[in-house]
Amino acid sequence: MALAPKPDFKAIDAKWLKYWEDKHIYKFDAKSKKPIYSVDTPPPTVSGRMHLGHSFSYTQQDIIVRYQRMLGKNIFYPFGTDDNGLATERLIEKLKNVKGSKMPRHEFIALCLKTLEEIRPPFIQDWKKIGLSADFSLAYSTIDAHSRKISQWSFIDLYKKGREYRKEAPTIWCPECETAISQVELEDVEIDATFNYIKFKLEDKKDLIIATTRPELLGSCVAIFVNPEDHRYEKLVGKKAKVPLFDKWVTIKKDSRVSIEKGTGAVMCCTFGDQTDIEWYRAHNLPLLISITKDGKMNENAGKYSGMKIEDARKAVIEDLKAEKLLVDQKKIKHAVNVHERCKTPVEILNTKQWFIKYLDLKKRFLQAGQQFKWYPEHMRVRYDNWIKGLQWDWVISRQRFFGVPFPVWYCKKCDEVIIANEKDLPVDPLKDKPPVKGCPKCKSAEFVPEKDVLDTWTTSSLTPKLAIDLVKSEAVREKLFPMDLRPQAHDIITFWLFNTVVKSLLHTEKAPWKHAIISGHVQDEHGRKMSKSLGNTVEPLAILEKFSADALRYFASTTKLGEDAPFQEKELVHAQKLVIKLWNVAKFFELWKESSTDVSKNVVDNWILSRIAQVTKQYKEAFDNYDFFGARRVLEDFFWHEYCDFYLEMIKYRLYSKDKKQVSDASWTLYKSFSAILKLFAPIIPFITEEIYQNLFKEYEGSTSIHVTKFDEGGFLKVDPVALELGNIAVEIISEIRKYKASKSLGPGAELEKLTVEHPNPKAEKILDEIAKTARIKDLHIEKGELKVA
Repeated sequence: MALAPKPDFKAIDAKWLKYWEDKHIYKFDAKSKKPIYSVDTPPPTVSGRMHLGHSFSYTQQDIIVRYQRMLGKNIFYPFGTDDNGLATERLIEKLKNVKGSKMPRHEFIALCLKTLEEIRPPFIQDWKKIGLSADFSLAYSTIDAHSRKISQWSFIDLYKKGREYRKEAPTIWCPECETAISQVELEDVEIDATFNYIKFKLEDKKDLIIATTRPELLGSCVAIFVNPEDHRYEKLVGKKAKVPLFDKWVTIKKDSRVSIEKGTGAVMCCTFGDQTDIEWYRAHNLPLLISITKDGKMNENAGKYSGMKIEDARKAVIEDLKAEKLLVDQKKIKHAVNVHERCKTPVEILNTKQWFIKYLDLKKRFLQAGQQFKWYPEHMRVRYDNWIKGLQWDWVISRQRFFGVPFPVWYCKKCDEVIIANEKDLPVDPLKDKPPVKGCPKCKSAEFVPEKDVLDTWTTSSLTPKLAIDLVKSEAVREKLFPMDLRPQAHDIITFWLFNTVVKSLLHTEKAPWKHAIISGHVQDEHGRKMSKSLGNTVEPLAILEKFSADALRYFASTTKLGEDAPFQEKELVHAQKLVIKLWNVAKFFELWKESSTDVSKNVVDNWILSRIAQVTKQYKEAFDNYDFFGARRVLEDFFWHEYCDFYLEMIKYRLYSKDKKQVSDASWTLYKSFSAILKLFAPIIPFITEEIYQNLFKEYEGSTSIHVTKFDEGGFLKVDPVALELGNIAVEIISEIRKYKASKSLGPGAELEKLTVEHPNPKAEKILDEIAKTARIKDLHIEKGELKVA
């Protein structure tokens, strides 16, 4: 079928998406004997449409996967969706105009599941549109029965190994989402705050000034701490001070964790204002006095401020301190606070009963695991290492939410004994299912209470290698898939997804989960700012597909190295279209001669271009084998524009239009082989246009159902001929110099000249004189030895 004069990008994209799906081009073959390459594909959160950052990072991983497939590997590239978590709850509440906390739980869960079934297919279609070559039949959702079963199995396995415990303890709490959260879900945000200098009265009626940004926590004050090295307060240690506005006295204690320079050097300990308060609470056996409720209001321990929101209570306390002349001074400061990354609400520390995974004792092992797989780029491991070194909390894995994977747990109503589900019964829902025992093994009671909390979404997402691999029925094949070859992801979730997956893998298998991890950057606007709806600087991928093409969007992703943030510039899309159209035009040129290709050429120019392609292919593979798709694309594209199109195609035209059938045959054979090789090298990056050209011009000769299941250098015909390589490079230098000469005389490159003399330092230039003369259209060309110039 002849190529159209111009490519219809929309039609091309739609045609090959359907073809790839109908023909199962990217399906994993569990029976194949080819070497396996397995990918722990990131499951995107079903919380709207695909954004530009998605298309950027997923394309980068897909380029690498397509390259591996064209090396002849059997690709295991599943696709999951993350449908379990607060983001999903918030989305369903917004779409359906409901509030999960105001509905019967079973009704809200049913609504969530029904809504997900409605929105998941068009969501996944966005990923198909950018050419993601995943096997979409290897699919999971983090809330489906398959994932719930594995997540609950993980809980039971770690419980049996003694790595999980349930305890009432200080917990990071989000008052907006009304749930416990883990350390990894925190963000540091710098805000404007006020240091309030407050009078505490000592027993001798003297004043002790304490600076705090949280005066609303005075009701929770249980001690005052000073540094033992601070001589200003050494005589006060052991004495008592009266808490202002509250009729109670607290003891002044010493602790080296107090900063002498900060504030006044005397600090009130409130249970709990921050992590240090917890450390003091435990180290000094202090009383527990919580004054904040789970929904972010003050409780009865706050006295007259009970029922107020935290911010309102802070203002009221300050006004009362002023009225009582107990507020000495106020200073404006910049203050770092922890907020919940999901809703940006400042978090509190409350004493609640939660489930935890014990892992602070394994920091050294986690650091070692980070060295067992290769990072691209390598410096991203620093973020992983720093996170582990800064861990202060065990992993709290219970969430007070309505939609998620249930804990497979019941409790004895009489003695609180933990009853765990049998693995053969998974998945279970304790709110509907009965425990696997008729009587409590401890006290024999027959009454049980189901666990209402659900598992942290990351306890499920951290199992993605197993969620994907267990979709394969053959145990022998599953063993070949783990550890997986590749974990691709963005840098902002190293501490979330990557770290937690390492944790689960080590605890369950004692192995690191992958051999390689590639870390992508983010897309920014052209000014280097993060894209956000509030700034009005977002760009929708589907709009790019509409205006340009999927190949153009993919090309943009290849213009940035792994780990680097990319400013979005439309000029890259424009350049991509030019590249695609250039490939199309070369294909149109080749189409004129493809029937004339019959034999192997011995022509020096033909051997030169095949030698150069052999060199480029070697550089291309070396770059890709180090996950440097950016370097591979740049080497290929520079060669294509500046040697193949600018020189080689011009150097063979005189033979193609010759009456000498041997010359036509030689040139057309090399044109076929060279263009086929180049097309395959471009295929991982711009798969749509390369498929269109392959199917129309090459499939009848090569026979593969798709260019994407062919191999680079099929048959091994690409070899370096040192003699031809040297002569070809000389020809390029001289032709380039002649073109400059013509331009200086206001002549076009195709202008014919009667006579010309060129100097070149290499005497071998004489051996390629005839090719140069015919390409440059010089009737009488002389080459003399000397510095390169037109004489």
